[in-house]
Amino acid sequence: MRCEQIIIATRDGDCPAHLFAPGDGRESPAIIFYMDAGGIRPAGLSMADRLSRAGYVVLLPDLFYRYGPYGPFDPKEVFKSDVRAILGPLMASTSNAKAAEDTESFLAYLAMRSDVRSEKVGAVGFCMGGGMAIAAAGRRPDRIAAVASFHSGDLATDALDSPHSYAGDLRAELYIAAAENDGSYTAAMAERFQHALDEAGVRYRTETYPAEHGWMKPDFPVYDEAAAEHGWQEMLAFFDRTLR
Repeated sequence: MRCEQIIIATRDGDCPAHLFAPGDGRESPAIIFYMDAGGIRPAGLSMADRLSRAGYVVLLPDLFYRYGPYGPFDPKEVFKSDVRAILGPLMASTSNAKAAEDTESFLAYLAMRSDVRSEKVGAVGFCMGGGMAIAAAGRRPDRIAAVASFHSGDLATDALDSPHSYAGDLRAELYIAAAENDGSYTAAMAERFQHALDEAGVRYRTETYPAEHGWMKPDFPVYDEAAAEHGWQEMLAFFDRTLR
């Protein structure tokens, strides 16, 4: 297993990133890992490492690079405080549209690596990262073939860069994992989002987990080990089928 800390030049500046690779000398499919609002921290690095150990080159970019230095945060402590006051300024530094634009640079970097097997890559996003992964796939349908989204909110809003607005451009297959009783992804929003996918003929599967928003993240107070392990099984089976 190899982990590199790299810098990727984007239109708006230098984006720090972590690159995890199997390191077995063979070419592997690549997956871009879109972080949650807690930013880069040990839990996310551990998840990217686990995904890479399953046989993938995994790129984990710091999407808050426009903000500057921060954290790392401990989500359990953040949730005890004013979450919006702490994370709001960082979240305001990016968006679905900006992340999709940044993805152009991420894809260019992956295309240069000799250990990446194909131009077709996958994307996985958690919380805010799920919508970003979908938007990125809509911007680059020629490169992103599969997207997994876990406990992501605001997938269908009136914002100009709402993830559902990219449905008509998607060629990727989607796996959408939602949480029960998630105020950021209500039943009405899910219906609106899925209607957009259906109208565009997007291949997708949705699953609602008996868990709370954020259940996949091992450092979240709502982490659910059983639900998370099911999520990992679904994610790996999805990427094995669509990328290998």
